[in-house]
Amino acid sequence: ARAWPVSWPISKTTRSRASRGGGHTHNRAKSYLQVGCYPSECCAARPPCLNSNPIMLKLPNAVRPLCAGLVLSLVAACGGDAILQPTAADQQAIASVADKPYRLQPGEKVRITVYGETGLSGEYQIDPTGFISLPLAGVVKAAGLTENDLQQQLVALYSKEYLKNPKITVSVSEFRPFYIIGEVEKPGSYAYTSGLNVLSAIAIAGGTTYRASRDRIFIQHPGESGLREYTSSAAIPIMPGDIIQIPRRYF
Repeated sequence: ARAWPVSWPISKTTRSRASRGGGHTHNRAKSYLQVGCYPSECCAARPPCLNSNPIMLKLPNAVRPLCAGLVLSLVAACGGDAILQPTAADQQAIASVADKPYRLQPGEKVRITVYGETGLSGEYQIDPTGFISLPLAGVVKAAGLTENDLQQQLVALYSKEYLKNPKITVSVSEFRPFYIIGEVEKPGSYAYTSGLNVLSAIAIAGGTTYRASRDRIFIQHPGESGLREYTSSAAIPIMPGDIIQIPRRYF
């Protein structure tokens, strides 16, 4: 996309008369720093005051390098906090997690069916500490387990004192939502569905705005300390609890 150019400091030398009565002249350097960049989509909608030449800031030569560095720092800082760069091993690990049996997380709901025991069957929510409270079995650790792990644990608990050869099934009835923020039409939290990836997550949020970056995306997976930058790709799997940020493009 075409954008209005950003000009770095340039020098313009003028000649002026020195003190009264003096016959000599000297060079006086003036510096100008042009700032501002407007995406091509915005050109037609710019305010009248910006239809003329961009604003030029008159600066002494001595501070030109400092100001240029400051502009670059500000542009780099526009994305917010520092963004971590995932290694190839990180990306491979994320892809492998998506292919493995899902592990339960706090806040999710599981449906437990004990055949022949309607009083023990039902839907239970995993509390923030990772436990569920069940009839007879009491408080049971669920977070971090797969559905099969929890199923085997419940079979062992109920067969130990209460039931003979219990038949139990466990399934996730409600996943944690994923969150998408930034340059999308409808930012917010959305219900997770199996097989979700970056492109389908953006589509669920109404698509990107005209200001959105077309080649970068930031994701924070549960357990990570911050956002990580990825190249926009349908191959990036999205998991329950993920935070997705679509950054703004400036050039």
